[in-house]
Amino acid sequence: MSGLLLHICCGPCATAVVERLRDEYDITCFFFNPNIHPEEEYMRRLEAAREVSRRLECDLIEGEYEPSLFMNAVRGLEHEPENGARCSVCFRQRLSETARVASERGFDMIASTLTIGPMKKASVIDPIGAEEASRFDVAFLEGDWKKKDGFKRSCELSKEYDLYRQHYCGCIFSMREE
Repeated sequence: MSGLLLHICCGPCATAVVERLRDEYDITCFFFNPNIHPEEEYMRRLEAAREVSRRLECDLIEGEYEPSLFMNAVRGLEHEPENGARCSVCFRQRLSETARVASERGFDMIASTLTIGPMKKASVIDPIGAEEASRFDVAFLEGDWKKKDGFKRSCELSKEYDLYRQHYCGCIFSMREE
């Protein structure tokens, strides 16, 4: 089975994607999200990711929480709308780090749970993931995980597991748009 490093943005989004892919791949989850604000929110999402990892019996790698990485990357894009240029920079930052860690640790491929969100476009995220993966000589598994009731299933599993579900994308800018 191929080793897949799955970038997860939160526990709820990881549920249905891990469930869908676990029979085909040896999945390790990677929680790297320097965009999440404030730190208390980050910790709530990390705890949900830990719970999903435990329940679904898959390893979890926890990336460093360095919000300044995100803020520096999006400087000048603070007034972009949700799903605008700022979001693409954020996706690239997280997928690049996922690809780097995958290459460093010997994974065959990467993927991301980002596309399970109803507002996240696979047509934007997948090309970024493929580009970043190729830079680190790993494959990228494309997927619009919201399809085939993926988002609905993530909601069902989140309720079943009593997971914290956030009400905004994660960054301070999406928090303002809440």
